[in-house]
Amino acid sequence: MARREDAAASGDGGLEALNTTGTRTVDSKAVAARISDVRRRVEGCGADPNKIRIVAVTKGFGPDAVAAAVSAGLSDVGENYAQELVTKAEGAPAGTRWHFLGSVQRNKVKRLAPLVHTWHGIDREAAAQSVASNSPRAEVLVQVNVSGIPGRPGCRPDGVDGLVARCRELPVELSGLMAVAPAGDPDAAQECFKWLASTARRLGLHELSMGMTDDFEVALREGATTIRLGRTLFGPRPGRTAVQR
Repeated sequence: MARREDAAASGDGGLEALNTTGTRTVDSKAVAARISDVRRRVEGCGADPNKIRIVAVTKGFGPDAVAAAVSAGLSDVGENYAQELVTKAEGAPAGTRWHFLGSVQRNKVKRLAPLVHTWHGIDREAAAQSVASNSPRAEVLVQVNVSGIPGRPGCRPDGVDGLVARCRELPVELSGLMAVAPAGDPDAAQECFKWLASTARRLGLHELSMGMTDDFEVALREGATTIRLGRTLFGPRPGRTAVQR
């Protein structure tokens, strides 16, 4: 899938040279065309494109990527790094809803709190408490390490119930669960998504943030309500720079 997207990016003029900030510029028309293609693929999975939240992940790209996504109808934009989000938010189009996808570090929450609409990476009680203190009523999702690989972000599967219960005691809007499936194995990804969906239903949670460029169609078939797309919309991501940390 990544090879197809890379070829499309170079063939339709969607990506140009690196700009002076070290990020790639994007062609807004190419981004709009890719978003239309994603909506068709969403529908092909049996989901309603109008009910699926597509988060445009602009990590590694400049502010023009944010503008292109918003102008094409995607108001939800995601970033993994605090400084990158803060920098892009300064000139973002009105109505942009920011999603923080990275690990929630308590020393950065206060700076991000006025900007972030949805926190996808709540993986421990301390993170939930920090968001509740600095951004009460913000939407949060509990991130689960469904891969089972040590060191990966997310709480352990056997810790989900306790963390969800704690979030429900705090002044935040807990909407659902989030996960990143193992890369390169569609069958493993499907099992992970199936487990996450079953767990969300059992806990009475309606939101499932699961599925990225290489597996979002698998996620949609298992009930994803939010998908997080970067390369699918903008093409290959450039290397990370010091500014993005």
